[in-house]
Amino acid sequence: MLKVDVTTAYTAGAQAGAEMLRWHGIMSGPLSRSRFQSSLTEWFLDYTAGNRPAYPDALALCSAYQKGYAVSRRENESIYGVPVPLASKPSAVITACNEEDTLGKVIEELERLPLSEIIVILNGCTDNSFSRVAWRKNIILANFPDRLGHDVGRSVGAALATGDSILFVDGDMEVPAEELGAFLYEQEEGADVVLNDISRYLPQYDRQDEVTRCKLYLNQALGRPDLRSNSLTAVPHVLSRRAIDTIGTDMLSVPPKAQAIAMMEGLTVAAPCSADVISRNRLRQGNSGAGNSVLLLILGDHLEALNEAIRRKGAKLSWETPSRSQLAKVRNG
Repeated sequence: MLKVDVTTAYTAGAQAGAEMLRWHGIMSGPLSRSRFQSSLTEWFLDYTAGNRPAYPDALALCSAYQKGYAVSRRENESIYGVPVPLASKPSAVITACNEEDTLGKVIEELERLPLSEIIVILNGCTDNSFSRVAWRKNIILANFPDRLGHDVGRSVGAALATGDSILFVDGDMEVPAEELGAFLYEQEEGADVVLNDISRYLPQYDRQDEVTRCKLYLNQALGRPDLRSNSLTAVPHVLSRRAIDTIGTDMLSVPPKAQAIAMMEGLTVAAPCSADVISRNRLRQGNSGAGNSVLLLILGDHLEALNEAIRRKGAKLSWETPSRSQLAKVRNG
C-alpha cells in the first residue's frame, strides 16, 4: 500500500518550483498554471509508480506538493486551482436553461480544475444567462434561443468537445471543484463511465419515487445490481472518449438508454464517488410534484432503454430463473 507522505510531497513541490523559477523565471496566468500541472502530474505518476491512492489521499499529497511549489515561487497557491493529477486533457460541458443566478459560480468551480476546455450550452434561456457567459474568456458558448429538450444539450456539448473525456454538469448545481475532481481522477483509473453515487442521499426503498425505482430496475435487468439507482440521468458524471465514440453523441439525449448501451457494449461503468445533488437540485414548476413533466419524461426514457435492451438481449434480459433449491432457501428464510 502506498505511503501518503505529505512532507515528501511538500519538499518535492518546493524543489520543482525553485527549479522552474531558475529556468523559466516568473510566469503568469495560464502558462504558470500549465507548467505547474505538468510538474505535478509528472511527479505524482513517478511517486505512485502505478499504485494510485484513493482520491482523498491523492488530493492530500498533491495539495502538499502545490503548497511547496507555490512557497518556493512566492506565489499564492490558489492560482493553480485544485491540484488533481491528470495526465489526460478532459473537457467539461455545462447545460443551462435560465440559470443566471448560479451559472457563473458553476463556471468558476470548473475553472479551478485542469480542463482543456469548458463548453456552455444555453438551452432556450429567457433570462440573463447569456450575459453571464458571453464576456468570459476561454469559454466555448453555444446559445440556442429555442428549447432543445431536456437532455439534448449534453448531446450538443459532447459533439463539440475535443477532450479525452467529458465531465457533464448542470448550470443550476454548484458542486465544489474538489468534488468534481474525484470524477475525473476515477476516470483515469480506467472507467469509461463514472456515475455519481447518490445512494447515501436516497430514502429507504418504500419511500423512493418512481424514477429512483426505475433506475434500480434497469441496472438490475442489465446484470448490474451493484450500481443500485445510480444513473447517467444524474450529474455530475464523466464519459471517456471511448464511451462517447461507442455510445454516440446523439444517444446522450436519452441518458438511461445511453447507460444501457454502455453496459451492453462492455464498457466499464462504475459509481466510485459521490456528490450531493439531491439537496442542491433547484425545484422548478416542471420537476416537482406527483406526475410532473420531468418525472414522466425520465420514466419514458427508461422504457426506451428497456426496449433497446430487450431488442438486443431478448425479453429475459439478465434475469436468471432460480432453481428449486434456491427458491426453497428464500421461502424458508
